[in-house]
Amino acid sequence: MSETPKSFGRKTIRPAAQPRDLMSGDEELAGVWQARVVTLFPDAFPGTLGLSLTGKALQEGRWQLHTHDLRDFGIGKHRNVDDTPAGGGAGMVLRADVVGPAIEAAQHHATGRWPILYMSPRGRRFDQAMARDLARCDGVTLLCGRFEGVDERVLEHYQITEVSLGDFVMTGGELAAQAVIDATVRLLPGVLGNAQSTVDESHSQGLLEHPQYTRPAVWMEREIPPVLTSGNHGEIGKWRRAQSENLTRMRRPDLWKEFETSD
Repeated sequence: MSETPKSFGRKTIRPAAQPRDLMSGDEELAGVWQARVVTLFPDAFPGTLGLSLTGKALQEGRWQLHTHDLRDFGIGKHRNVDDTPAGGGAGMVLRADVVGPAIEAAQHHATGRWPILYMSPRGRRFDQAMARDLARCDGVTLLCGRFEGVDERVLEHYQITEVSLGDFVMTGGELAAQAVIDATVRLLPGVLGNAQSTVDESHSQGLLEHPQYTRPAVWMEREIPPVLTSGNHGEIGKWRRAQSENLTRMRRPDLWKEFETSD
């Protein structure tokens, strides 16, 4: 079975005697941010990442996505990837001698600052600050767990950072990995049509975003707040700031406490 990763995104086009598929192989665009995903389900990608702005940016070559199928590194005739937990217990654990070579294959392409993340409910909480930091990296490798998790020795050996979307458990890390990639890719240069969008949105300044309104001016007997149609941008800015602070104070007291401390 081939260990060639599946790649997505535009490839560099050079003259060739034979035509070739731009979506095959593992060609890379120089200087382009990459996400490499180690997973048992490579067909889950690009998924929603292939849609809307992230999908358009992928096709335009503003970022690249590569998947590495864990099954390709499986052991024996049946390509086994897991085994029973040492010490007993329910479920199965992804083997070190399977995940390790898969990580090696992914990191073979890594250059510059290139962290390895493991999507895990016991990990550090993913936030906007982490997304901004990942966007400044040259790329990222994401390990998607399954079953009861991954042999701890792999995490230790490769100094992998465990990352969580929140205090809940999912059947695998694929959806979480897509969320992390989406949050990061939208911060890359040229992905969003209006870069100001990333400045004013929730969490960009430690606060939740203010309410948004558009046409019609009246809907179900509810009007747009008059200040937003006043044309006074100074007052609009003050209103939005006050709304952001009030929402954060009421809905996310944890964020509000951090904001007050850093202000």
